[in-house]
Amino acid sequence: MDVLNYGGLHVTRDVQASVLAFLAVFVGAFSITTVLLAAMGLDLVTALSASATAFANVGPGLGEIIGPAGNFSSLQDEAKWVLSAAMLLGRLELFTVLVLLDPDYWRG
Repeated sequence: MDVLNYGGLHVTRDVQASVLAFLAVFVGAFSITTVLLAAMGLDLVTALSASATAFANVGPGLGEIIGPAGNFSSLQDEAKWVLSAAMLLGRLELFTVLVLLDPDYWRG
């Protein structure tokens, strides 16, 4: 079995599992947000780019509605709420929010 190294340091299995778990949660949340926005009537390009803009702060979206010459003002209120939640999740980091929602964390 090959040993995974990064920057000359050995990457343990725990770190590999943590990175994979974060990637899975990020892709899952990103996908759910995209599907919700598409279900609200946005085209796929607009829904994908709006999700990417909210979660990862990648800059302006794509498409005619939220593209470089557009903005989010014409979106329905429900879409703005979904994107606001996505922005919070993206800025606070997904695992931090998941830990705060875990009842065992609050039991001490």
